[in-house]
Amino acid sequence: MLRTQRKVADVTPATMKKSKEETKKQSQFREVMKRLMQNKLAVLGMVIIIVYVLVAIFAPYIIKYDIAELNLGEKNQPPSKEHWCGTDDFGRDIFSRLLYGTRYSLGLGLGAVALGLLVGIILGCLAGFFGGWVEEIIMRFCDLMQAIPGTLLAIVISMVLGSGFVNTIIALGIGRIPMNSRLIRAQFLNQRQLEYVEAARATNCPKTKLMFVHILPNTISPLIVLSTMGVGGTIMMAAGLSFINLGVQPPLPEWGAMITAARQYIRYYPYQLLFPGLFMGILVLALNLFGDGLRDAMDPKLKD
Repeated sequence: MLRTQRKVADVTPATMKKSKEETKKQSQFREVMKRLMQNKLAVLGMVIIIVYVLVAIFAPYIIKYDIAELNLGEKNQPPSKEHWCGTDDFGRDIFSRLLYGTRYSLGLGLGAVALGLLVGIILGCLAGFFGGWVEEIIMRFCDLMQAIPGTLLAIVISMVLGSGFVNTIIALGIGRIPMNSRLIRAQFLNQRQLEYVEAARATNCPKTKLMFVHILPNTISPLIVLSTMGVGGTIMMAAGLSFINLGVQPPLPEWGAMITAARQYIRYYPYQLLFPGLFMGILVLALNLFGDGLRDAMDPKLKD
């Protein structure tokens, strides 16, 4: 009897509401995944991305040759059974360097997007929630940054900070802040007028909790899609910075740096440039396919 009374006492309105919210989120996630799995191109892109991520994680255990070991006796060797993608001008195995370089290229894309997300979400939440002079200052700051072309802004920041892996992430991530801030702000402007926000305010819910716990989870879906598709463009831009000697510098096996080092041999040893470009192109294509599929799966207009 006492156990039954305790069970009844534990089922409070707050517990029931929380359980319903969790069930709703789980059903929404299942619906998105179901739509995503129906898109064969998106699934293909997702599989390729997973393969690249696994390669980046386990690269030290996969590669056959040391990525930094010089072997001038085997320099500029064509693809063969021993060296699947040939060797570069220092005799280093290109295939091993490509596999290990996945860490740098994918890390650049994910790191820059994560930085832009973090700062963009904070600024967008503040602008959309408080409005007034806070919104005006943040939006004018975004206008100023967006007035500068993204590539030019990344070049200027890279020149100021200098080349290097971390500095390249910062240079690329800053350029993504304005678009993320604007998107979150627009979502906040729609959400803050809804009933659940008014109810939370009526219960004296702290502003930080209201912003980041209640409103933000309901506005993050478009940002996830934008960021997924933005990783590919960021990787391409990072390669562009390396091409003009402002990004990751040799001997690190970042794909853009490898292309830069191979450009002087393009007439004689085109494979040295072909394989890094191919690895990069496949990853960017996979990210775009997955991003397109995720956008369609999360589009509320497609719901029955």
